[in-house]
Amino acid sequence: MKGFIDDANYSVGLLDEGTNLGNVIDNYVYEHTLTGKNAFFVGDLGKIVKKHSQWQNIVAQIKPFYTVKCNSTPAVLEILAALGTGFACSSKTEMALVQELGVSPENIICISPCKQVSQIKYAAKVGVNIMTCDNEVELKKIARNHPNAKVLLHIATEDSIGGEEGNMKFGTTLKNCRHLLECAKELDVQIIGVKFHVSSACKESQVYVHALSDARCVFDMAGEFGFTMNMLDIGGGFTGTEFQLEEVNHVISPLLDVYFPEGSGIKIISEPGSYFVSSAFTLAVNIVAKKVVENDKFSSGGKTGSDEPAFMYYMNDGVYGSFASKLSEDLNTIPEVHKKYKADEPLFTSSLWGPSCDELDQIVENCLLPELNVGDWLIFDNMGADSLHEPSAFNDFQRPAIYYMMSYSDWYEMQDAGITSDTTMKSCFFVPSCIQLSQEDNFPTEA
Repeated sequence: MKGFIDDANYSVGLLDEGTNLGNVIDNYVYEHTLTGKNAFFVGDLGKIVKKHSQWQNIVAQIKPFYTVKCNSTPAVLEILAALGTGFACSSKTEMALVQELGVSPENIICISPCKQVSQIKYAAKVGVNIMTCDNEVELKKIARNHPNAKVLLHIATEDSIGGEEGNMKFGTTLKNCRHLLECAKELDVQIIGVKFHVSSACKESQVYVHALSDARCVFDMAGEFGFTMNMLDIGGGFTGTEFQLEEVNHVISPLLDVYFPEGSGIKIISEPGSYFVSSAFTLAVNIVAKKVVENDKFSSGGKTGSDEPAFMYYMNDGVYGSFASKLSEDLNTIPEVHKKYKADEPLFTSSLWGPSCDELDQIVENCLLPELNVGDWLIFDNMGADSLHEPSAFNDFQRPAIYYMMSYSDWYEMQDAGITSDTTMKSCFFVPSCIQLSQEDNFPTEA
């Protein structure tokens, strides 16, 4: 079941009834304890199939275009291609990856807000015509290098999260759209629709109300210039929970019926990324070093003035590897201690760090954990998004292995959805799992 990001072929272990994700993690913790204690991922592809089913049940009127940069592992791309999703690509490499799977150019959109000329030319060469744009300079680049381009005007939304994020977001103002439409007319560039994006950090559903209203205004404006508008892209921002998806659908569904009704010829698409993959991947890391410090040394929280010690633990993966997204956002997972410990065992103020000795390489600032030892394992779930990239060469980091799995029930569900491994997932082969563990099995994890 072992695979790597650039593997040409990979395998998926089919789990017998009674064998679960915890058993798989136990098995590989034991294996890695014996062979070097390197960090590793376990990917449950069945969860991606379930997310697809959930999407179809709740927002079937919206076609998902998976954001490739979120997780570009072959298993993820192949299974989503087989499920019939589209793909939102940010680079030439991503477009090539997707096209190698046999995905048609019509099911690929180029979403990079700042495209290199070579990227635009490559898209033109391979027939990827739909791309986004939010300024005049970008529009002129597209006009010069892609005669068949079909452009979605990217408009800014009014989500305000507080911080500096608002200063960095992309998208043009509603006021500037008329100028861009005039430029597009002069440059003979086809404008076919509108894109907006609402951050997953935004808690105000009212943002969708304003965004859809603005999109409708742009559609009407474009009609005045003679453009045929037929696509609306509502972006990403889907957290992965069924509740959030239903909440968004509850807000946008009546608005779509009013502004972009069925039968109007307007295709509604979106760009979910972490929605599909976050919950499907679990990361196991090993404690490689440990430091005892005074409790009041912690910058915040903790038990200032307490006589109890506090601990700093250093793991063999960090922000220059699988936790790269921690540099720009909060960690969306809570560490779980792999070894068994007693319910009444004392908990200590702890912080978790990557191995680089860089002050930025802090994964968890403050948490309560039983006292751990070098060689113990920590498990992080919800690690499928923005984690499986090529790590930095910092300190000889090794890229974590990836072990794919799927339950037999999910495999049958996948077949019911029309996916068969011999026709649509050519790089994958399914193998019966050899893991036969009981819940009582215990493995040594000491250093």
